[in-house]
Amino acid sequence: MPRKPPRSKDLSVTGARSSALRALSRREHSAAELQQKLRQRGFAGDTAAEAVAAMAEAGWQSDERYAEMLVRNRVQQGYGPQRITHELESGGLKKAEIAAALATVEDDWSALCAALHQRRFGAIPTAAADWQKQYRFLASRGFTAAQIRSALKGLPEALE
Repeated sequence: MPRKPPRSKDLSVTGARSSALRALSRREHSAAELQQKLRQRGFAGDTAAEAVAAMAEAGWQSDERYAEMLVRNRVQQGYGPQRITHELESGGLKKAEIAAALATVEDDWSALCAALHQRRFGAIPTAAADWQKQYRFLASRGFTAAQIRSALKGLPEALE
């Protein structure tokens, strides 16, 4: 089957809106992330900003919804508050929006850390090398030092 010739790209605000809508139909994006995607696709900065503003005004783009989705998904994947915070910051969200999104987590972070540790390793480390390996794994997942120590020591309050 012969290939269709490439269409010329519409670099107007209408083209940017349609490109933004296609991106939003796949998953939620923060405003900053969506603007960056549009600029990478060849749209001018002001055109991208105007298109993203139109998407937000129509209710199709929301930083709050993006943050809630990302927090929910990352918690289910076993990531901690530090990793999630960093990811939200790189998405261009403000500290207040990040704090509000993290406040929606109903579980205790120490309990989530302990549950991940139990699933991954099954037992409390006995050797120093095991302790370090398990600590590094949990730290790379974004848990704090206190949450990790609690999980590695098998403290009962972390498992409740």
